[in-house]
Amino acid sequence: MLFNSLEFYFFLPIVFFLYYTFFNESVKVRNSFLLVISYLFYGWWDWRFLLLIAISSMSDYIIGLRIFTSKSIGKRKFFLLLSLVINLGILGYFKYYNFFIESFIEMSSSIGINSNLHTLNIILPVGISFYTFQTLSYSIDIYSDKLKPARNIVSFFAFVSFFPQLVAGPIERAKNLLPQFERVEKFTYDYGQLGVKLILWGFAKKVLIADNLAGPVNLIFESHDVLGAGDLILGSVFFAFQIYCDFSGYSDIAIGIGKLFGFDLMTNFNYPYFSKNASEFWRRWHISLSTWFRDYVFIPLGGSRGSNLFRIRNLILLFAVSGFWHGANWTFILWGILNGLYYLPSIFLKVSANTRVKKGISIIVTFAFTCLAWIFFRSNSVEASFSYIQNIFSGNWRITGSYNFELVLLFIFVAIEWLGRDRQVPILNLGFNSFIRNVIYFSLIVAIILFGSFQEQSFIYFQF
Repeated sequence: MLFNSLEFYFFLPIVFFLYYTFFNESVKVRNSFLLVISYLFYGWWDWRFLLLIAISSMSDYIIGLRIFTSKSIGKRKFFLLLSLVINLGILGYFKYYNFFIESFIEMSSSIGINSNLHTLNIILPVGISFYTFQTLSYSIDIYSDKLKPARNIVSFFAFVSFFPQLVAGPIERAKNLLPQFERVEKFTYDYGQLGVKLILWGFAKKVLIADNLAGPVNLIFESHDVLGAGDLILGSVFFAFQIYCDFSGYSDIAIGIGKLFGFDLMTNFNYPYFSKNASEFWRRWHISLSTWFRDYVFIPLGGSRGSNLFRIRNLILLFAVSGFWHGANWTFILWGILNGLYYLPSIFLKVSANTRVKKGISIIVTFAFTCLAWIFFRSNSVEASFSYIQNIFSGNWRITGSYNFELVLLFIFVAIEWLGRDRQVPILNLGFNSFIRNVIYFSLIVAIILFGSFQEQSFIYFQF
């Protein structure tokens, strides 16, 4: 079920009403209700894939208990390995099987060997990368003695499948979210108010900005070989804001819905395009995934310890794996490696932007390099990526399309984010009193209705 679908517009208020009217008196009843509702939410897309969530949940629930109660290091390692095999095995089959088969066929063909292997018609379950990483971190944290296992199976299943963040995050850690399923929270006005404002801002980013940019982005990337450099530069900028508003919009809606039900989900974006370098960008972009890879991949590899060569290896490997997590295509791996290269100066060079001019230049340069990397992320193939970049530097700087509406939208959006960059919801900073703020909220609702795209366009990160 999409957040921006007609079904969800009925689903959320009904669930909210039932939750606080009948199902919020005890932990057991509350969690049972949330589990059923979350499975209904996910199963609305394709009920068959509920089995995968159930398998991940049940296996890690049992494995977590066995890791915790095992006295032998060997047994603990065995059960952790079992969790990795089950979760990554399911993820690998659905997401990467065809990629590896296609890559092997191409490699064999290049050296004159005919392979009889064939790809399969596999449907990628939405959100599988997100809930897989969420359950994996649970088992790893228990193994590392950072967490005690959940005793209540319903609470754990509800934690894994919590519908606001099930499909596209944030990727929650059990130590943050799981304890919240073990207590009952009454509805509070402050939480409800902040939740509604987050949902409003998330919808504005999704249907007003991201979905309106989708058309020009698709057109420019599909026709990049016949367009001028001006169009292509705008295309990369438009996609940068499309994916940011699409993904952070989802996160804002998820966090806002969580607050309506009394849950605190972690912040996933912190105005990343105002970063002054790549290091800062990755502290602000998809924070739940960046910190996951830091804690469960980069640090176990050795982190920043050892020689410079060792640190570079760990960093590039980290970003390559992060890119591969996003999709089964070499374009994502190259996108990851390129971002890893961007990150290197942040480690070895200590450059401070201590004046407004230097900060401004640093932000613009960082954004420009980020847009360049996004070309690989958005393109259908490596060849298309390099063709797109080559045409940017072809010397033909004409702009053939008309993008006035999109540019005005982006100007207003960036201005709002800049003025409100010190708040979780930037629109909270735009009024000197409650009357002006209410006018702004009302105006935003009107703008969404008048200019928003309501074609139920799927969120970009559903495919990951």
